[in-house]
Amino acid sequence: MVQDKAFYRTQWLIRRYASEQDFAAGQATPVVGADGVELPAESVIDGNLLLNEGIAELWDLVIGAGTPTSFANANAYIGVGDSSTAAAASQTGLQASTNKAYVGMESGYPSRSAQTVTWRAVFGTSVGNFAWQEFTVANGNSDAADNLNRVVSDQGTKASGQTWTVDVAITLS
Repeated sequence: MVQDKAFYRTQWLIRRYASEQDFAAGQATPVVGADGVELPAESVIDGNLLLNEGIAELWDLVIGAGTPTSFANANAYIGVGDSSTAAAASQTGLQASTNKAYVGMESGYPSRSAQTVTWRAVFGTSVGNFAWQEFTVANGNSDAADNLNRVVSDQGTKASGQTWTVDVAITLS
């Protein structure tokens, strides 16, 4: 008997830069968050939860149904917020009430290598200066867009003047 199996893996990478100069030089550095806590130059989060609205949008893209919006460079955003509400498949975006930000893709992202797609967004010195507790990939710049996934993980509090980047790599096999 043939058994169907699917493998889905997500890895989030947060890089922190103390200044615009460090970012321009490509030198991720440990930083002191706005709350005074020292944070590492890089953090990795393994896993996340696919959201029902994101799954439906993917299937519509696969079968050409309706007018779905792709998660390509012109439409894709990475969102961060300060809510620690547990992830649930029925959620439709970030759960933070006010402290949240959606940032568009870096040039050349998303990109695909074999079965892995990677998205990248840069949160500049004046964007996302709050506690980073939740993360999502969306096909628009607000909770009204379709959010593909959501993960909850305390990554510290971004301070003004710092630049942080988020990479999201999703592998299907």
